[in-house]
Amino acid sequence: MDQIKFGTDGWRAVIGDKYTVNNVARVAAGTALWVKKQSNEPVIVIGHDCRFNGKLFMETAIKVYLHYGIKVFYADGFVSTPMVSMGAKKYDANIGVVLTASHNPPSYGGYKLKSNFGGPLLPDKIQEVEDLIPEHVAPEIMSYDLDVALKEKQLVQIDLETEYIDAVKKNFDVESIEKSGLNLAFDAMYGSGQNVLKPLFPNMHFLHCEHNPGFKGQAPEPIAKNLKELEAFIKKNGSIDAALATDGDADRIGLFGKEGEFIDSHHIILLLIHYMVKYKKMTGKVITAFSCSPKIAKMCEHYGLAHKTVKIGFKHIAGYMIEEDVLLGGEESGGIATKGHIPERDGIWMGMIIWEFMAKSGKSLASLIDEVYEIVGAFKFERSDLHIDEVLKQEIINNCKDNVYTSFGNYKVEKVETIDGFKFYLPNDAWVMIRPSGTEPVLRIYAEAHDLEEVRKILKTTESTITQK
Repeated sequence: MDQIKFGTDGWRAVIGDKYTVNNVARVAAGTALWVKKQSNEPVIVIGHDCRFNGKLFMETAIKVYLHYGIKVFYADGFVSTPMVSMGAKKYDANIGVVLTASHNPPSYGGYKLKSNFGGPLLPDKIQEVEDLIPEHVAPEIMSYDLDVALKEKQLVQIDLETEYIDAVKKNFDVESIEKSGLNLAFDAMYGSGQNVLKPLFPNMHFLHCEHNPGFKGQAPEPIAKNLKELEAFIKKNGSIDAALATDGDADRIGLFGKEGEFIDSHHIILLLIHYMVKYKKMTGKVITAFSCSPKIAKMCEHYGLAHKTVKIGFKHIAGYMIEEDVLLGGEESGGIATKGHIPERDGIWMGMIIWEFMAKSGKSLASLIDEVYEIVGAFKFERSDLHIDEVLKQEIINNCKDNVYTSFGNYKVEKVETIDGFKFYLPNDAWVMIRPSGTEPVLRIYAEAHDLEEVRKILKTTESTITQK
């Protein structure tokens, strides 16, 4: 029997291989057993993304929950991860479940767990659920009659998408953004956030906002190399002021400027802090993942904000957001949360804040980024994903642990940090980081320097150094 492990952000596997009806039922049983320990009247909120057979897998999980006497609120049709997180909080659920593989390739399915505070289930509790996953689920559980459960109100349909859209309307001045003259675009990457902005901004340009469970053969991750159609559209149109992209379950953000330039998450985090502190007079602690730029700490120092670096995975940030006064929590991967919303990554919500910043300041993204550079200095960042065999990957990790890498070509290592992966600090405020992905079978290399040419030289030199025999 396959061992099921939760990675950086839930359990993910290839559909039809290890992501099967039987294995989803096993994970659902572990979830149900955990929830039963939390309450005498347990409640679960569940939804699925746009992927292949999402409804089938959701109904499989629902039957298991009902078998264990759990009341289930479910979303009819695909929904985003932030929608389920908001639902878990609103309906006071013991747990929220999102059947999604997020930004993984189309062949993957997944299962995420959410807390009733509206963010990811915390690591210790995820381990408890994992430990309760049984080896088998009795076949008779799959024959549970959902129509009977609906009549008995043990199974209740909810409209999480409308509730989310209403929250956007309540928290943002949509009309002022619409009337600002900004020419905006949105690329949903065929993901589950595709319908949110259509009723709010009818004049917006929409790309890949239709249902396509194959995602056109591409992983729905909002990084530059996956957004070439959006980049080309901006350049051809010639008058787009800013474009937002979100991933498969709409919890990650990608951003483009007027010239079709990709704006990475480090810059987005800096823009958000700058706006919230300087323009909105907000305060609070900033929590960022280990792979984020040191420029964020520099920005926090400038504004007198406390800053903390944590392990990669938003579950390591969420705990601080519910216990402390946190202004922003963010990851390099584009998962960002801010004060005033649930403690959860939300690509559309972050995009709305950026558009609001532009509309209220009357400034372009480029000029706002220049304001950021006046504080922290200009920089560029890129990430490279190495698809290498497990033996070589482990050899590289062991070399990192053994301090084998004292330089990468001509780049001398000045300092190493090992909070989660290996971050090598190089001369002139540059750095490179090596870390195996927690969601995909790849080795990631991250690099930052003053200009893009230098970043790419560092990436190339690092790759050459670590893969040479």
